[in-house]
Amino acid sequence: MKTIPRRVVTGLRNGKSIIEQDNIVTNVSEHFPGLIISDVWSTDTTPAKYEEKEIENTAFPNTPKNGSYFRYVQIPPDKDLGIVAPEGQPHPLMHQTDTLDYIVILAGEIYLIVDEEETLLQAGDIVIQRGTNHAWSNRSDLPCIQLAVLLDAESIK
Repeated sequence: MKTIPRRVVTGLRNGKSIIEQDNIVTNVSEHFPGLIISDVWSTDTTPAKYEEKEIENTAFPNTPKNGSYFRYVQIPPDKDLGIVAPEGQPHPLMHQTDTLDYIVILAGEIYLIVDEEETLLQAGDIVIQRGTNHAWSNRSDLPCIQLAVLLDAESIK
């Protein structure tokens, strides 16, 4: 399974900033073959406090009320997951969350699918997802790696 380093630098010693943690993330899970998720950091208040809130990785996020997730996601090719998206039907992984998401594609490529259209995203692309229906479809032969910050938000329904 993928190793993900994490450094936490918010520690203080004698009034000076220090690297409080420099280790490998331990809460990495594989919910489906090749779908690697790690919720690297979470908060449960706004404004955020500096302490970490331990959370369990889930395939679909459960962002805490007034909180946030910082999430690492490796999405394998659709064919490796056995995903088939029949023409004219919603993608089988279409979902909606009550979050404002900032997503950066780090490696690979993936299609962002919404109700009426789709777009191909590649490394370096940024998505601002504002609580609407969406799905991810990796039609390539390589995994896609994303980093996402999910913020609790009011529903737009």
